[in-house]
Amino acid sequence: MSKRLEIFKHAPEAYKGFAAVKRYVQTCGLPSELVELVYLRVSQINGCAYCIDMHTRDLLNQGVKVDKVALVPVWEEAAALFSEKERAALAWAESVTHVAQTNVPDSDYQKAIAVLGEKELADLTVAVSLMNAFNRFGVSTRMAPAALAQ
Repeated sequence: MSKRLEIFKHAPEAYKGFAAVKRYVQTCGLPSELVELVYLRVSQINGCAYCIDMHTRDLLNQGVKVDKVALVPVWEEAAALFSEKERAALAWAESVTHVAQTNVPDSDYQKAIAVLGEKELADLTVAVSLMNAFNRFGVSTRMAPAALAQ
């Protein structure tokens, strides 16, 4: 796998917009661990090695146990490790990320809104959308995960 262009080097104004959205997500009130769990799950679905590596490291650096991080792809089977809010967020993230297959049905929305409420669900949807965009940058430009640089 060869590295491709550095997209934000050639589109710095676009980067500023994405960075502003990232700052918003960091300050909107959603718990950092929840956001990182969602970022990791979205990145796993999209197959972005760079982002999977980064968000795994971020979770471990925040003190999240490796058992929980390792079981993010099968969070439904390991539900006891995840809070009700985390389970709702992960389910919503999967539905939104798989939008072409799911069309994000009303049943998924009703489950998410019941746990998260309007403000948190709006912020979570912004976070999921942002990570889906970043994953497309990472995969299409072949960004190398930090683990390969060691």
